[in-house]
Amino acid sequence: MQLTLNDFDYHLPENLIARYPLAERSASRLLYLPNEKNPQDKLFTDLPNLLNKGDLIVFNDTKVMKARLFGQKASGGAVEVLVERILPNDEKTALCHVRSSRSPKVGQNLTLANGNINVTMLGREENLFILQFDQPILQALEQYGELPIPPYFERHADDNDENRYQTVFHDPNKLASVAAPTASLHFDDKILAQLKEKSVNTAFVTLHVGAGTFAPVKTDDILSHKMHSEYAELPQATADLINQTKANGGKVIAVGTTVTRVLETAFQKTASFDKPMLKAWSGDTDIFIYPSFKFGVIDRLITNFHLPKSTLLMLVSAFAGQMQIKNAYQHAIDNHYRFFSYGDAMLLDKL
Repeated sequence: MQLTLNDFDYHLPENLIARYPLAERSASRLLYLPNEKNPQDKLFTDLPNLLNKGDLIVFNDTKVMKARLFGQKASGGAVEVLVERILPNDEKTALCHVRSSRSPKVGQNLTLANGNINVTMLGREENLFILQFDQPILQALEQYGELPIPPYFERHADDNDENRYQTVFHDPNKLASVAAPTASLHFDDKILAQLKEKSVNTAFVTLHVGAGTFAPVKTDDILSHKMHSEYAELPQATADLINQTKANGGKVIAVGTTVTRVLETAFQKTASFDKPMLKAWSGDTDIFIYPSFKFGVIDRLITNFHLPKSTLLMLVSAFAGQMQIKNAYQHAIDNHYRFFSYGDAMLLDKL
């Protein structure tokens, strides 16, 4: 059966979009979806009781850049720049999204951050602009940039976002994402301590989240959709923990779709269902996970509620079952769960 975009649509009342975080990270609700059973209403603080000794929970340790800058073109027209990826071995050149009334041309200069940053347009790479800055980009972003919170927040980032749109365990040396791995935002030091006390192990991978995570699917036939590419890495230490957990009969729990993308890409690159031993891997991934996908690594998934018609909704539908997810989302809407990046969470068992 051919899957179409409308198979992943649903109506969400505007008032259920969580545009601000709750006062406490772990104060969210948790919708638990056991395999082929009705959804169960829980609290996120119930999570440690839903996991078992010897399980392994895997996080994404990336950090979000203050990647959004505002300024003007030489003509005086307003321009907004979102740094997507700083080029390797060149701290002053990046692939960027540019919003303006007319796209800048090669050689055109942009003035950003009230004249504190000057940028030259060097060319294009698909839908991204290659921009050369007059100073190291990360330092400029830290001083003048704005945190790139999701567009559906319909507001600018504030001081609270500086803390709450980052995970508590991010690696400061991995400052390269333009969106947070939002399933991880629910975890605080208390929850992490409870997991450790229960002998639930933890490990880390890295995926630098790109703005493509918010890109709409524009083709009715979802198989015609071109996935965005993101840099990811699976350390050998994490691969070893996953292999050991599997051998001991424990479950591997991915925290978020970003972790899922890393682990399932690494499985395709380094292992097989005949020899399911993971090895270290790094590189770009454009993996597209939709119903009929065969998962090789993860057994359970912690995730937030995702946008209609999004590739992330397709991923969770592949994992837990398309009808299961559809019914769970309707249950969440009927019971006034909070949706999207600052919203409530789900715990999914694999179909």
